[in-house]
Amino acid sequence: MSYISHVAFSDESHHNIGRFRGISMISLKSEHRKLIHDKLQSLLASEGVKEFKWTRTRSIKERNVGIQFLNESVRYALKGMIRIGVLVWDIEDSRHKIRDRDDVANLQRMYYHIFKNVLSKRWPDNSSWILYPDQNTAIDWDTIEDILDIKSSNIETYSDLFTNGKFKLRLRKEFNIREIVPCDSKHEPIIQLCDLYAGMAIYSRDSYKIYCHLEQTFTTVKQLPLFDVENDNSIKPSRADKERCRLIFEFNKLCKSKKLGVSLETFQGLRTRGPSNPINFWWYEPQHYLDKAPIKEKC
Repeated sequence: MSYISHVAFSDESHHNIGRFRGISMISLKSEHRKLIHDKLQSLLASEGVKEFKWTRTRSIKERNVGIQFLNESVRYALKGMIRIGVLVWDIEDSRHKIRDRDDVANLQRMYYHIFKNVLSKRWPDNSSWILYPDQNTAIDWDTIEDILDIKSSNIETYSDLFTNGKFKLRLRKEFNIREIVPCDSKHEPIIQLCDLYAGMAIYSRDSYKIYCHLEQTFTTVKQLPLFDVENDNSIKPSRADKERCRLIFEFNKLCKSKKLGVSLETFQGLRTRGPSNPINFWWYEPQHYLDKAPIKEKC
């Protein structure tokens, strides 16, 4: 294989469950991969955690790992060593609230958007890539590998890049992705970091009222909440809610101190207005009235 200049890791959150769905991608130069991998692995070992997973975050030990992951990733991002991009979509918007929506085909399209907006726009044009997605995915990456292996220049092109609900992307031609290697997240802490960012992005939108309810317990500075959550008896945070909200609180505080342009309170969920920032939470919005999610084929 020829020289690979960059690598990207990805993970998905709730691609077919709940109102909000998302993809997290962390991209970096190949030369920085080992350093970041080893640092994250040492943070796991120091807390005695085998694997960080957002869905398992319900103890101080897991929260500590999460906070350290966030501190290190922000430090690397500020140095220009990594980019963190999280794309979130809402299945209640005009694009997605349709009958017979094909969530897998839609996930493929969202991957295309994040490839285009991260790999193409935020790194040098001549970058060559290996993609390391979490192996627990709805996408058949073997099919994508078949496309990458095609050498003929006479491949038909598709006006919308998709046909029959399949992921027919010319990944090698458009993004110079040379190889796709699905990974077990247990052995790849950078994918665990993707999981953390995707989890925070979805949770911050889906459970913002719970966050507001708990935020006052994390600080001695009393703030005026956007909702009357202090007297809302319907909000009963679990242990997992408390640890996850603490992670979001610490991350939000860190981003503000570093002027990273990540907003939480304004939009009632993590969001970045400046896509050029090294950490970007992007909310997909329908581009026009014809922008609709793909639907399942009828047999």
